[in-house]
Amino acid sequence: MRLALGIVTNTPVWVFVLLGYLVWQGIVSLKPRTMPIWRVMVVPAVFILMGLSRIALTAGDGPGPVLAWLGAALVFAPLGFFTGPALRSIDRAHGRVTREGSAIPLIRNVTVFVLQYAVAVGAALHPDSHTTMALIGRAVSGATAGYFVGWALAFLRRTAPVEESALLS
Repeated sequence: MRLALGIVTNTPVWVFVLLGYLVWQGIVSLKPRTMPIWRVMVVPAVFILMGLSRIALTAGDGPGPVLAWLGAALVFAPLGFFTGPALRSIDRAHGRVTREGSAIPLIRNVTVFVLQYAVAVGAALHPDSHTTMALIGRAVSGATAGYFVGWALAFLRRTAPVEESALLS
């Protein structure tokens, strides 16, 4: 119990704010909703930045962690691309989309958050296993960034303006 209390009390407040935001976004995603295109990109942007920050802030750990990050990103990017967002309709004229309701965003966001948090806690508790934690941490971060880059590309591809020549063919 003491260990859990120590972990929670040493966690920065912004981490809990981020968790609250992700849970809130996941709960809102349970029902269909219409929203601006830019708002759909907020959660992917947060996770992409989290994934990139771990590799950017610890670039001096040698090639192993960087390769783990890159490998995981390359594996998970296609998954994000092919499982991209479920859209009910797209209003390109007003820059809005209607998304299907789903529990997937809630489950995905909380799972990714918990994985990132667990890696950070593991690295803090076991600094002696820095190499192992560095590899695991970079792989989780790379998978996160890769998945959400693929997801964002799929979303942007679906919402991109359609050229008139494509409509005529």
